[in-house]
Parts: sequence; C-alpha cells; structure tokens
Amino acid sequence: MQELLHSLLVGFSLLLIAEGVLPFLKPNLWREIMVRAIASSDKNLRVLGAVSMFLGLMLLLLARS
Repeated sequence: MQELLHSLLVGFSLLLIAEGVLPFLKPNLWREIMVRAIASSDKNLRVLGAVSMFLGLMLLLLARS
C-alpha cells in the first residue's frame, strides 16, 4: 500500500512539474491557450480530455512493460 501511495505521489508531482513548464517559460502563450480553451465547446474539451487520458494510459502501459 505504501508503494502505491509513493507511486501516486511521484506521478502527481511529475504532473505538476509538466503543467508548470509552459506558464513559467511562456506565460503569454499559456494565457492565449487558456483563452482558446475557454472559448472551445464542451465537446471539443471532452475529446481533448479523452485523447489525453488515452495517451497517458498508453504511456503508463508502455512504462510498466
């Protein structure tokens, strides 16, 4: 159980680091992307979320094999 919590913490930490790179390096570009995301339809955001989850799952499966 402790190993699972450790893995989740590592994964969440990496997610936060990856999410913070663009706003740190290019805040104006990040802001423009956020404005476009807000203007997008729910359908487009759901498709983007589904694709992101699928790619993440595939990368996780590749990393575990």
